[in-house]
Amino acid sequence: MKHFRISFLVSFVCLAVAGWWGYELAGWGGALSAFGVALILAAMEVSLSFDNAVVNASVLKTWSDYWQKLFLGVGIIVAVFGMRLLFPLVIVAVAADISIADVWTLALNDPQTYSQHLTAHHAEVAAFGGMFLLLVFLNFLLDHEKETHWLGNFEKKLGSLGKISSVSVMIAIGVLLGSMGLVGEGQKLAVLLSGLWGILIYIGVDSISSFLEKEEEGGGNVGDMVKKGGIGGFLYLEVLDASFSFDGVIGAFAITTDVVIIMLGLAIGAMFVRSMTIYLVKQGTLDKFLYLEHGAHYAIGILAAIMLASMKYHVPEIFTGLVGVAFIAASVWSSVRHRRQEQAAALPAA
Repeated sequence: MKHFRISFLVSFVCLAVAGWWGYELAGWGGALSAFGVALILAAMEVSLSFDNAVVNASVLKTWSDYWQKLFLGVGIIVAVFGMRLLFPLVIVAVAADISIADVWTLALNDPQTYSQHLTAHHAEVAAFGGMFLLLVFLNFLLDHEKETHWLGNFEKKLGSLGKISSVSVMIAIGVLLGSMGLVGEGQKLAVLLSGLWGILIYIGVDSISSFLEKEEEGGGNVGDMVKKGGIGGFLYLEVLDASFSFDGVIGAFAITTDVVIIMLGLAIGAMFVRSMTIYLVKQGTLDKFLYLEHGAHYAIGILAAIMLASMKYHVPEIFTGLVGVAFIAASVWSSVRHRRQEQAAALPAA
């Protein structure tokens, strides 16, 4: 439980603030309502982002304590205030050509209009996040050096495609071009540019990581903290979290239009996702459950497809969350089954 102490403390503070905010607006009834909605949003955020925690853990497990703490500290500030509050405000400010301060005033005083501005640009955000998440999934699936295969020979054969240079990027660009048919003529260029930015940022962050790894292997002058933690990896996790978080922000408006309650509820969820990440690393859970990382990446692949489909079709948030949980549960079950089979095979014959 020590890994979750800060999360519980932040939850207590956020729920207290949510209750106070609701009380200021509508008395004790408003306080109870705000308290309950914040809890619902926190649960939704955790269910949507558990696979994110598993993938984060797969990166963090090789990092030093310093960088793990930095990700939990600085990273959570970026995740909560940057992606779940500031980024939506910036989108509305650019779209409506007004200042950030005016957008914040709009969010507090006219949340319906704020929500309309935000959702009007959902297609572009979905294209960006969908492309980034798709590349996360494809580069895991199409890795010809990967030795463990959850789906056996089928996954192994798919992995062999990774021998083809830049195959993941080619597939992603093809998917992006195909997904443009989901939006109207007036949005096609914006969706294309957003998707290309998602691809370029993934390639850029991956290139930084590769560069730093080569510097480390070659005895370069990169600082020890950079080598042990990885600036490229830190940026990768932050962009990955951004791709997950904005989808949760959009979904939150289906529950409430109060931007303060949305921020507080998602902040609680984001803290628990961070704590789960550290827990998975410290407990060595990825080593105990062989296919857990596979399940998380398949869930990310499905989420990428859902984000792209959401440019035209409404996909209930409950479905998105349950799909991710289903893949995680299936991978845990497969891991336990595999471990039991290995233990049975290791027993001496009677």
